[in-house]
Amino acid sequence: MEKLSSPPAALSGIPDFYIYGEPSRHLDIGFLHVEQVRDRNAIHRGEVALHTHRQMGQITYWTGGSGRYLIEAEALDFSAPAASFVPSGVAHGFSIAPDADAVVVSVSDALLSSLTELTALPLGAPSFVAGTGQPEAWSRFDATIHAIAAEQRTHGGNDNGLMALLLATALTYLGRLCQLRRLEHLTPTMKLAGELRAAIDRDYRTDQSVGEYVVKLGTTRYQLERAATSVLGLSVKQAVLRRRLLEAKRLLLFTIRSVEEIAYEIGFRDPAYFSRFFTRHVGRPPALWRREEARRDGR
Repeated sequence: MEKLSSPPAALSGIPDFYIYGEPSRHLDIGFLHVEQVRDRNAIHRGEVALHTHRQMGQITYWTGGSGRYLIEAEALDFSAPAASFVPSGVAHGFSIAPDADAVVVSVSDALLSSLTELTALPLGAPSFVAGTGQPEAWSRFDATIHAIAAEQRTHGGNDNGLMALLLATALTYLGRLCQLRRLEHLTPTMKLAGELRAAIDRDYRTDQSVGEYVVKLGTTRYQLERAATSVLGLSVKQAVLRRRLLEAKRLLLFTIRSVEEIAYEIGFRDPAYFSRFFTRHVGRPPALWRREEARRDGR
């Protein structure tokens, strides 16, 4: 079932992938994947057309070479070092020189959503920075990205607490390097979708109506629904429910809190209603889902 956690691709003709070149598929809550761009050189040969990832964001750290990075309508020429964060649903691609390489850290939306209060980098909108200024900041960012890669390689990223801290640290250093710089040519729809993501991350625990989000973001219902559908692949209401569902799964899998406590924490007044909501969208009651997922992951 998983209806809210696997939003459909936007009707834009832009392909949606799991990892570049591989069909989109359901991601586990703690999904993390690290690879280098050159690992897929046989597939892309330095030319990656615009594409999206519907269930995960990506940190890309260019460690060598030069090229042009594409984020939506913006083309960004760079020479290493360069780095970006691209949230789910945002189209991106690149054209690079033969000597260019990067570390790409792909992180599920569920894991990213747990980091919103741990980093100052806005996770609802893309960020990009290039240049050799701030060498100490680049050195710290470099060390953190390589620590993430080493942790994933040796332990598979199974220590969710440590990996979350490393990811939040990398995103914070990226934010400092960017100085929260906004990309210049994002469409109004993309900007509004980023603002909506941020608002949902702040307020998903409360029962706010679509109309309240409209007022809060200073837009119209049509524009907000259009932004949600085209970028997130969901209506505004579905996006809020999906955020609640992702947090419920994260708490079920990585804490020992009871189902009742989790229901109250994510904004449900009635634990029984929460159980019905979870079962409707996941296909299993929360307690059963927790046991089966823990058994599958060897916890």
